[in-house]
Amino acid sequence: MNEKFKKNWDKIVVHKPLLFSSFTPLIHPDNDETKKPYNDIYCELTNREKVKKTCEDGLADFNMMYRAKRMDLVLFTDAIEHIVKIHRVITTQLGHSLLVGVGGSGRKSLTELATFLAGYQIEVIEMPKGYNFISWREDMVKKIFLACGVESNPLVFLFSDTQIINEAFLEDINNILNNGEIPNLYKAEDIVQIIESVKEANKANPEFREIADDNNKVREKFAQQAKNSLHMVLAMSPIGDDFKRRLRMFPSLVNCCAIDWFLPWPKEALEDVANVFLGKI
Repeated sequence: MNEKFKKNWDKIVVHKPLLFSSFTPLIHPDNDETKKPYNDIYCELTNREKVKKTCEDGLADFNMMYRAKRMDLVLFTDAIEHIVKIHRVITTQLGHSLLVGVGGSGRKSLTELATFLAGYQIEVIEMPKGYNFISWREDMVKKIFLACGVESNPLVFLFSDTQIINEAFLEDINNILNNGEIPNLYKAEDIVQIIESVKEANKANPEFREIADDNNKVREKFAQQAKNSLHMVLAMSPIGDDFKRRLRMFPSLVNCCAIDWFLPWPKEALEDVANVFLGKI
């Protein structure tokens, strides 16, 4: 930085770590803080207290709305940094993320909160005893593609390496990341349902009338909407040989994902957690 641009990084970046996002409005008209800030403007998060309050308010709203999935999180700086990164990725078109860290590092909880802050739906597939590849394919149709492809509803599909009971699951995920679809996924009855659902959802759309009678174009519209609306978030542990083997076998896990490493929490984060929970005693 000093050599090439004659600039000092510490003077340019006042607030560290350097964070940008759009879920905390910090830009005011004419730089007048007495005026209401613009919404959904991607900007540097300079007011860290306001960012933390936004995340805490979002967490409180989440716990109020989803009491069965209540999360007791301490939102220290490192956790907020991961929320910002995940939020940025999933709100980007065709954005997918690979979260690398050991179990218990907060990958799933922070993804849930980031998704909630984005106003998106999240899907975590339950895999009971006897769950197999046929069940997986049925869930891909009904819970994933139909959920986001019919009306372009943004959907985050959170998938963990502990759910890989069949390596063929990763082949499908690799195809989703690479092409936005799974080859030979739909049965004849699924195709009929897709076409009827898309036509029903777009019956008031005058632009859709031009393709309404062409079932192939209706399917193409569905496929494109699903591709643009689906965001994969993969939570994987780097421990063991399985992680390295899977990355070699399914390169889209790296090539098509923004990688976020969940490193061990720093001392300050652990102190924040201790202060919050011990303060209740």
